[in-house]
Amino acid sequence: MTETLPPLFLAGPTAAGKSALALRLAEELGGEIVSVDSMQIWRGLDIGTAKPSLRQRDVVPHHLIDVVDLHQTFDAQKFVEEAEDAVRKIRGRRRRPVFCGGTGFWFKVYREGLDALPPRQPALRRELEQLPTEQLWEELRDADPPLFARIDRHNLRRVIRALEIIRLTGKPASQQRRKWTAPTVELPLIVLYRAAASLRERIDRRVDAMFRQGLIEETRSLMAKGLANHPAASRALGYRQVIEHLNNPGPLAETVTSIKTKTWQFARRQLTWYRKQPGTVWLDLDRLTLAQQCSAVSEACSGYRKTGVASRPPSPAV
Repeated sequence: MTETLPPLFLAGPTAAGKSALALRLAEELGGEIVSVDSMQIWRGLDIGTAKPSLRQRDVVPHHLIDVVDLHQTFDAQKFVEEAEDAVRKIRGRRRRPVFCGGTGFWFKVYREGLDALPPRQPALRRELEQLPTEQLWEELRDADPPLFARIDRHNLRRVIRALEIIRLTGKPASQQRRKWTAPTVELPLIVLYRAAASLRERIDRRVDAMFRQGLIEETRSLMAKGLANHPAASRALGYRQVIEHLNNPGPLAETVTSIKTKTWQFARRQLTWYRKQPGTVWLDLDRLTLAQQCSAVSEACSGYRKTGVASRPPSPAV
């Protein structure tokens, strides 16, 4: 029965085709989708986050979408709590959870557990957010060299959180993280990917579609609600560049190109993240129909349950 079946986990870079595959799988398996996207949780950020349409959400129930308003907060711990509650409700309806998204860290904490770290302190966070980026980097480098060497320094939310932990505990954040172990969940993290040229083309088409659908108008409306001052949502790809465009008007074509380039760079960072994770099975979606993709997911899960062996990730060139 579906309530006893383990959740499916579909991850991968932006624009790889995760949502379409998750929707088809959920329809075929009698499932409901749990979004693993740190930007789709915000109400109003619709076009720029490529949220599933209302019609798609009518066909298959979705969870962890449109969860909070811009004046509220949301973090990995809250995601785990909400996701666990969603899974209980889905199984209570005798249906199957299908996790789908691109926020790799949220997949990790759900599947492997969350560090026992101090809660966020709003006053301290506001103080850190007002500091110049170079000063944040310098403080982290001095306080925690190992973490500074490997952290994505352009992800200021991660940098600020690390400094917050250091200041609250007086210890390097790198010494307080759990020793991640192989996942205890039954099924692998299936990483969906495509060849570099194919993925980049899909990203370009998606960005063009977002502008046709009204990304500028949506961003302008959200700015009236405080988007530009939000420490997390304002950094969402697409919105951040459109905010800059609206504040300092220039050629729109340059903004479009910038979003395409930065989204491609982000997709490559996502793939780098997944390559380092245990318990992954990689699935190339190129040249597969949607029906074939569903069959490939089923075969990958079956093989993993029999052997427990993860697959090798593709070369970094992908």
